[in-house]
Amino acid sequence: MRRCLSIWSVAAILLAAPLGASAAAAEDPLKICLDEDRPPLSMHRKGKPDAGFDVLLAQAVAERLRRPLVIQWFESRLDEDSSPQLEANALLSDGRCSLVGSYALTQDSLVVPGMKTARLPDFAGATRDDRRRRVPLGVLAPSRPYVYSPMTVVLGPKARGRKIADIGDLAGLRLVIESGSLGDAILMTFDKGRLIDSITHLVPGRDDLLGALQRGDHDATLIDLARFDAHRAAHPDTAITASGYYYPIGANRGYVGLASDGALIEAVNKALGQLAAEGKIAEFGKQAGLTYLPPREPAILGDVWTQIIQR
Repeated sequence: MRRCLSIWSVAAILLAAPLGASAAAAEDPLKICLDEDRPPLSMHRKGKPDAGFDVLLAQAVAERLRRPLVIQWFESRLDEDSSPQLEANALLSDGRCSLVGSYALTQDSLVVPGMKTARLPDFAGATRDDRRRRVPLGVLAPSRPYVYSPMTVVLGPKARGRKIADIGDLAGLRLVIESGSLGDAILMTFDKGRLIDSITHLVPGRDDLLGALQRGDHDATLIDLARFDAHRAAHPDTAITASGYYYPIGANRGYVGLASDGALIEAVNKALGQLAAEGKIAEFGKQAGLTYLPPREPAILGDVWTQIIQR
């Protein structure tokens, strides 16, 4: 837009400014970071269309905001040293995206980071320098939640049909869990460690948790419901089954952005409210093969670890 304007045209430009600003916003892409390997939430495969619940939702949100969508794919590490909070903050603070999808909304995940910088996770288009440098971190701000993400007990073939109404019903079963996971904390601390002798620990990212359960090496595990959905979609003939039990302490998921980008968060909240009221978000879950559960109160989960230990 030309900056050299004659005095007589100032009034006309002021009147036209809202329209021009709106048009500029419409042309500005909405950049959303999504995990490239998190079915059925988000999947990015070479030679295949991008897919998943969060892809469908991101497209709908961008459409409501009248902005073209750009997805920045990244790879989150599955190990004991990884920090989803720092990874998301680094991506946002580096300007790789304005929102990160399917972020677990807990007080712990939204606190001001205890360090000033963090490394970026591996992302599409990253250079060698990107993998080495550290990014100054900002302060995170959540959107309204759009899906509830509980932990569920999954049963191996030898425990098929076992009735599970509480964690205590796992007594006597051969349990398997990934070290350092939320499920690990729940099982290890249950009833002052009553299940400890029945638990086998696997290394996340190296051992195949659900594969071991499928082979019958173990009887039960406690994992995120969406992870079981992904396994069931990839292995329709699987011998492992859902118990139907959801651990009562679960987290909502939503978008997270930077606190400095409050206008965007407000606009996204409005779009999410409209989509939820129209039943679109639940429909996206069904299309993606996700067992969709609507958000629950509290919107942001409090001190998870204290609640688990107290139980």
